[in-house]
Amino acid sequence: MTGYVMFRKDRLGRRGGGVILYIKESIQAYEIKLEKEAECEEAVWCNIVTGNSTLTVGLVYRSPNISMEENDKIHNAIKDVSKRDCIIMGDFNHGHIQ
Repeated sequence: MTGYVMFRKDRLGRRGGGVILYIKESIQAYEIKLEKEAECEEAVWCNIVTGNSTLTVGLVYRSPNISMEENDKIHNAIKDVSKRDCIIMGDFNHGHIQ
């Protein structure tokens, strides 16, 4: 998309899927990688720099058929990034939560 920087993480070994996040070009942003135990299959993370502060933005897709190992990685990722200013969004497939 013209005027935006794309951050994406495609599904590996399967057709379709993954996550994609667009951030306006005029905003200083860069992708970050989390520790191995928090690296999710379908999540992308970036930092947005605003003056003297940084905001971490995360986009996560949690499959309804997720393995316990991948579920733990998402939990670890959220624990890690929530230690700082952050916005975490996505589809978490928790239908029982109102």
